[in-house]
Amino acid sequence: MLLFSKIFGDPNEREVKKLQDAVNKINLLESEFKNFSDEQLREKSKELATQVRPVCTHRSDLCSAKLEEILPEAFALAREASKRTLGQRHYDVQLMGGIVLHQGKIAEMRTGEGKTLAATLPVYQNALAGKGVHVVTVNDYLAKRDTVWMGQIYDMLGLSVACIVHDQAFIYDVRYVSENPKSQIPNPKQIQNSNDQNSTRDEQRDVLGSFKIEESYLRPCTRKEAYAADITYGTNNEFGFDYLRDNMAYSVDQVSQRAHYFAIIDEVDSILIDEARTPLIISAPDQESTTLYVTFSRIVPQLKEGPDYNIDEKMKTVSITEEGISKLEKILGIENIYDQTKGGGIRYVHQLEQALRAKVMFQKDKDYVVRDGEVVIVDEFTGRLMPGRRYSEGLHQALEAKEGVQVQKESRTLASITFQNYFRMYEKLAGMTGTAMTSAEELDKVYKLQVISIPTNKPMIRKDESDLIFRTRRGKLQALVQDVKKRNETGQPVLIGTTSIQNNEVVSMFLQKAGIKHEVLNAKNHEQEGAIIAQAGKFGAVTVATNMAGRGVDIILGGNPGSPREANEVREVGGLIVLGTERHEARRIDNQLRGRAGRQGDPGSSRFFISLEDDIMRVFGGDRIKGLMETLKIPEDQPIASGMISGAIENAQGKIEGYHFDTRKHVLDYDEVLNKQRQVIYGKRRGILGEYSRPDQIRVQDMIEDELRKMIDFHTAASHPSEWNIEEIYENAKGIVQVPGDFHQQLSGIAANGGELDALREEIFSAIFNIAKKAYQDKVEKTGPEKMRELEKFVLLRTLDTLWMDHLEAMESLRDSVRLRAYGQKDPLVEYKREGREMFERLLDQFQTQVVLTIFKVELRETPNAHAPQGVEGGSRGRIGDAKKSNGLPSEAPQGGAKLGRNDPCPCGSGKKYKRCHGA
Repeated sequence: MLLFSKIFGDPNEREVKKLQDAVNKINLLESEFKNFSDEQLREKSKELATQVRPVCTHRSDLCSAKLEEILPEAFALAREASKRTLGQRHYDVQLMGGIVLHQGKIAEMRTGEGKTLAATLPVYQNALAGKGVHVVTVNDYLAKRDTVWMGQIYDMLGLSVACIVHDQAFIYDVRYVSENPKSQIPNPKQIQNSNDQNSTRDEQRDVLGSFKIEESYLRPCTRKEAYAADITYGTNNEFGFDYLRDNMAYSVDQVSQRAHYFAIIDEVDSILIDEARTPLIISAPDQESTTLYVTFSRIVPQLKEGPDYNIDEKMKTVSITEEGISKLEKILGIENIYDQTKGGGIRYVHQLEQALRAKVMFQKDKDYVVRDGEVVIVDEFTGRLMPGRRYSEGLHQALEAKEGVQVQKESRTLASITFQNYFRMYEKLAGMTGTAMTSAEELDKVYKLQVISIPTNKPMIRKDESDLIFRTRRGKLQALVQDVKKRNETGQPVLIGTTSIQNNEVVSMFLQKAGIKHEVLNAKNHEQEGAIIAQAGKFGAVTVATNMAGRGVDIILGGNPGSPREANEVREVGGLIVLGTERHEARRIDNQLRGRAGRQGDPGSSRFFISLEDDIMRVFGGDRIKGLMETLKIPEDQPIASGMISGAIENAQGKIEGYHFDTRKHVLDYDEVLNKQRQVIYGKRRGILGEYSRPDQIRVQDMIEDELRKMIDFHTAASHPSEWNIEEIYENAKGIVQVPGDFHQQLSGIAANGGELDALREEIFSAIFNIAKKAYQDKVEKTGPEKMRELEKFVLLRTLDTLWMDHLEAMESLRDSVRLRAYGQKDPLVEYKREGREMFERLLDQFQTQVVLTIFKVELRETPNAHAPQGVEGGSRGRIGDAKKSNGLPSEAPQGGAKLGRNDPCPCGSGKKYKRCHGA
């Protein structure tokens, strides 16, 4: 690669040089727009929108060309608006980053280079198209902060901006003032007549805006309103879940999102790589009993590692041994736990496995916390809490039983999608991060996203010192505390990074014993993360934080707000030093932690303290090295430098990254099969809702005709009418619509008349179809045309959703079962694709059959609720996710909804009567 660069030049440098021409054009316009009044800026923005929107409404290719044409003016306008509202002028390198984002690429910009501000340029430019731009953040805090902070730019230029967060949505509105007691900014109603006070208020907002959310400007709104804004900020989870919820809606009014036009993803490597190993899942409570989870949670502590079960920490799996099975059977009083007839069976085995996983693989305050009587997941990548998310397949219930809190019911999957397939729906996708080059190949292969590394505004002078390696964890922490104490005495600010809440609190305890005053930041107090991390650069500050905490907030030397004097004091003692307490599984996370120091040419340094008892060393060969250190009698708090150990660490990280890459590829390969099926189902749903004008709009009358023809053709396939199954034709017709008492004789008579076979089939079809057609017309007259459409919509959606839910479960079971076929020299993925296609074809056939069987048997009744299921709450990330309140299917009919009789066939396709399926 180095030889290639020497001969042909660095390809990244060539890309950066190309950007300079556009930067020069933008800079030439700066002096012109500088003389514009605020009103003239807004008028110019309106003029650009008038040029772009008509083109972008009809032709996407012409839209791209037009946006490229106006880029210099749009960027120059946004820069001028930023100078006036935020007091911040985009650097040339930020212009470059903005151009790269507009081109649908990934801009790698170092921490502190101003990615948030750089993104406003392409966001504004592309929002002029009027199709909606989504800015994806890693947490709710940043979504709200950036809506208020950057919203000032968009508002000055006449564009609307909103944000979606968990269970809420807001519009940025300078005229709205909330009665928020936490507001740190004076109420504009009280100071509207004072220009001086208004100026002070705006200045205060701009200074604090980089880390403090000023909620006075956020007016609550519906999600539909938030998505209708020109620009919408939100987290990857919320965008994904809203897409799934939209495709579970029973009314167009319940659909929130517009078309997926352009998205910019902040911390793109975290979202598209780290979090892409697991799908988004929306699920609903099942009716299975939860008592077994409590039973097994009491039994598994009696099992011992080794004789009863084995742990594979590299693969993160646990398996029970034959001896362990025997011990469990004795405790339970069961002869064979796998024997369904003897009281055990698959359910026992499943809940046993989850209870064992909960006990040995999941640690409190590392993988989850218990808060307010609930088990709350801690995101393994960001260290933040994930309220409303739940592990699926019974794991969350096992954790609840383990911790002695109320065990919720198990769940059934209603909808799911991977981040890979969700974000690939956008016409144009871009991203920004400080660490993408190490994952450039994967980002290109999976998302077709090219990574461009943007130069820093000022030279990087941070010193990354070599790792200090210790024999024990205790020795490492003692040495760490001594190092912090020395630096703290000089006033040098210290940021200590940890990989978990548990380690975070252990480090804090060591610092407390040493009498070192410090701030602690982890998922338990993440609400204050912006304010805490913003002050990590103060003289004498010591901050302990999980590695990802406070991302998106700059650490300014001297604190924020600070002064030049305070900043110089910190520079004189060496700037901020970042101390890592252990290596992360991914090298990118280590680099992100280092990147917190040395922003914008500031002095700074970084160092990692590592012990051979750290998870990554212990699992990947640390015991051999530890034995060597013990043989050499090296004290536990004495560091060593070893090329062998450093190489072992890098080798371990490489192995883990490779394993995770395979996991993501595996998830994507299988979800590709489901994704094609998902698009068909969701396309049918949109057609049923009438969301779009579609030539393939589903008509129940056509379904009745088609179903009757298929049924008759099947039972009249024989070459002679005497061999036709008239009995089954009659029974099927009777199951669809009420027929006359002598109808069996009528059909038999047609078959006995003789004649040309196709003519006889057509006569039988006409006899049945005429009855069905008249019954349908009578139903329309009785119900009313408008109400009949509503009834049909309900039956179609209810049937499709129920069958799709069952199909998702069947596909999950199929995925588990095909793995064993590798032993028979068969490719599991090929088998999954083949059988999955057959199952999907059966679903489509069954959909039509169930609709036809149901439509004549349902009637309308008025209920106070306007629509069938409201959006399912929460959902899940990763194999995560029970919905808490709604089961995703209407237990009551909607207004003018369908009422099924107790003895009517259930539209779920189970073959049972409605009362048996739903206890009606």
